[in-house]
Amino acid sequence: MQPTDSTTDPAFARDAFISYANQDTAVADALCADLERRALTCWIAPRDVVPGALYADSIVRAINGAKVLVLVLSQHSVASPHVSKEIERASSKRRPIIALRIDTAPLTPALEYFLSESQWVDATAAGGLDGAFAKLGEALRRSVQTGAAPVLATAANSAEPNSTTPARAARAVPPVPAARRRWLAAGAAALLVAACAYLLIDRFRLAKPSPAAGAGTVEIAPADSGPATPSRPAVAKSVAVLPFEDMSENKDQAYFSDGLASELIDLLAKVPGLRVPARTSSFYFKGKQTTLPDIAKALNVTHILEGSVRKSGNTVRITTDLVRVEDGTPMWSETFDRKLDDIFKVQDDIATSVVGALKISLLGGAAPHAAPTSSAAAYTAFLKCAEASHTASRELVARAIHLCKQAVDLDPNYALGWLAYAGNLQAQFAGFGTVPYEEARPPIYAAIQRALSIDPNLAAAHAAMAGFLYQMDFNPAAAEIEMRRAIALDPQDTESYWLKGYIASIQGRFEEALKALERSRDDNPLDTDAYVQVGNVYYRWGKLPEATAAYRATLAFNPTAGSVHYRLGLTALLGGDPKAALVEFEQEPDSDFHAVGPPLALDALGRKAEADRALATAEQTAAQGASYQIALIHAARKDADGAFQWLERAYRQRDAGMLWIKYEPLLKPLRPDPRFQSLLVRMHLN
Repeated sequence: MQPTDSTTDPAFARDAFISYANQDTAVADALCADLERRALTCWIAPRDVVPGALYADSIVRAINGAKVLVLVLSQHSVASPHVSKEIERASSKRRPIIALRIDTAPLTPALEYFLSESQWVDATAAGGLDGAFAKLGEALRRSVQTGAAPVLATAANSAEPNSTTPARAARAVPPVPAARRRWLAAGAAALLVAACAYLLIDRFRLAKPSPAAGAGTVEIAPADSGPATPSRPAVAKSVAVLPFEDMSENKDQAYFSDGLASELIDLLAKVPGLRVPARTSSFYFKGKQTTLPDIAKALNVTHILEGSVRKSGNTVRITTDLVRVEDGTPMWSETFDRKLDDIFKVQDDIATSVVGALKISLLGGAAPHAAPTSSAAAYTAFLKCAEASHTASRELVARAIHLCKQAVDLDPNYALGWLAYAGNLQAQFAGFGTVPYEEARPPIYAAIQRALSIDPNLAAAHAAMAGFLYQMDFNPAAAEIEMRRAIALDPQDTESYWLKGYIASIQGRFEEALKALERSRDDNPLDTDAYVQVGNVYYRWGKLPEATAAYRATLAFNPTAGSVHYRLGLTALLGGDPKAALVEFEQEPDSDFHAVGPPLALDALGRKAEADRALATAEQTAAQGASYQIALIHAARKDADGAFQWLERAYRQRDAGMLWIKYEPLLKPLRPDPRFQSLLVRMHLN
C-alpha cells in the first residue's frame, strides 16, 4: 500500500519541498532560510519530521503537499538513492521541479530523464549562490501569488549539456488537427478504447506544425488551468482517469502507460451510475502543470484517478491514487508489481477498487472485466498500434495498420484487434485516398464482421459497423440500426451518442440531434467537435442566431478550432452581411476552409474578378479535402452544372460533407433538379 496523497493537509502543505544529499546540508539550510525570509514556506528534513513519525511516510506526504520540489543538484545528490526516490515521487505527482545546480557533476540516465523538463538555476555561474537564491526565490514568489507554475527566464537552445532547461510551455488549447476530417472512435472516446476503430465522420488532415521557437530568452507560460468550458455541477459519483506517467528509465513506454489509462476509462465507463469523461477530455491535460481542482472543474468530476507505470521486460509496477478533489481526501492508493501476462487482472483490480471506494452499488453484479486477449504479445502490438494511430500522418497510419495486423495474427480471436485494423484501414482511405472506395471497402467490412463473429455483443463492434455504414457506405438508416444496438449494449458510450447526433441531424430530426450531442458533450466536455456540431445543427435548421452563438462559444472554448470561422462566415453570408462574412473567412486557420470561404463573400460583394481568382485557387489547392465546399460555391453562383460536377466528385471521394446535402441552405436552389434527387437516392437520404 502506497502512502496516500495529503495535498491539503495543513501539516504538510508548503510552497517548496527541499531535496538534498546529506553532504549538501549547509547549502540546503541556507536556501531554506533565504526562501523563508521571502515569506515562502518550506518543508525540509530532518527539521520538519515530527518526532515519532515514520520518516519515509513524512517525506512522501511532504512531497504530495508541496507546490514545487527544489533540488540541490550536486555530485552527492546525483549519487543519493533517497534523492532519486524524492524526484521520482514528485514527478509521478506532477509537481514542478527546480534544480539549484551547485557543481558540474554529470547526471545518471535516470536523473537525466526525470529532470529533462525541469528548470535549473546555475549557482556555478556569475552571481554564485546569492544570485541563484534570488532568482529561484522570485520565481517561487510569483508562482505562489498567481497559482501558475514557477517561471524562470532561460537561455534557449543552449549548446552546453545540463544547462538551464525551460519547463515545457503550457498551451492555451490542445494541438487540434484541422477540423475538416475528424476521427470518430466507435464504442469509446479514443482509438485505443474503441479498439482503434476510428470511424471517419470528417476526414482528418495533418496538424500544422508549430512555429519553431526563436533564439534568445524564453519565458515559461503560466500553467494551463484548462479551457473555459460551460460550467455544470459535477456528478457526485464521477471520476476522471488521467494519463498515467511513464516512469520507465528510457521513457519509451508511453504507449503502455497511455494504453493502461485508456483501458481503465473504458472499463469504468461501463459501470452503471458512474460518470467517466472520455479519453479526449482526460488526456487533454497530459504533460500540463495543472492542479487537480482545475482539472476536476474542467471535466465536471468529483474524483481523480492518477498513476504511474514502470515497465521493464515482462514485469510492470503500477502505482495508482484515487483522490476526492473537493477536500483532497485520499480514497484509495496502491502499488501493483506484476508480470505483463497478468495485466488484465491488474486492470480488474484497479476498477473494482475504484468502484468500492466510491461506494457504487452494482445491484449484486460485479465491475466489468478486462480480458480482450490471452496473448501479451498481441496486447503489446495493439497498444503500439494505438499510439501510432493518434498522429494523423500517412506513415504512422501505415505503421498502425501493420501493428494491428500483427496483433490479430498473434491472436486471431482478438475482437478489439480486428476493430483496430478496420479503423486504421478506414483512416488510410478517408485521410489519404491511397486506394479507391471499391478497393478499400472489402477488407474494412470483413475485419468488422470478424470482430462481430467473435463477440456479437461487443458494443464497440456495432459502433464500428455504424460508423462504417455512415461514412463509407453513405447509408445513415442502416448505420442508425447498428448505432442503437451499440447504445443498447453499452448505454454509457459517449461516442455512440455523438454519432446519434450526426445521424439525426442529417435526417432533419434537429431536436433529437441536439439532445444527443449535448449528452455526448457532457461526457466529453473538452471535445471541440461536439461544440461545433451543435452550431451545425442550428445552421441546417435555419436558426442562424443560435448557430452563430454556438460557433462563438466554440471559439471561446478553443480559439484555434478549425472550420469555425468558415462556418461563422456562412451564417453572416446567409444573414445578408457579406462584408462580415469575408472577415470571418479570412480568419479561418484551416487551409482548405480558408480557400473555399472568400469566393462566396467576394461574389456576394460583386467583386467578380477577385472571386474568380479565389475560386480557381480553391479548385487547385483544396480539391482533395473540400470538394463538397467547392460545390457550394458553384451553387451560390447559380452554376448548377459546376455544382453537380463537384458534388459527384465529392461522392466518389466519400467526402463527409455529402451527408449534409439534404438540409444545406446553399444547395436549396438545386433541390428541384433531378440530379439532386438522384444524389439523395444514392445517399439513402430520400
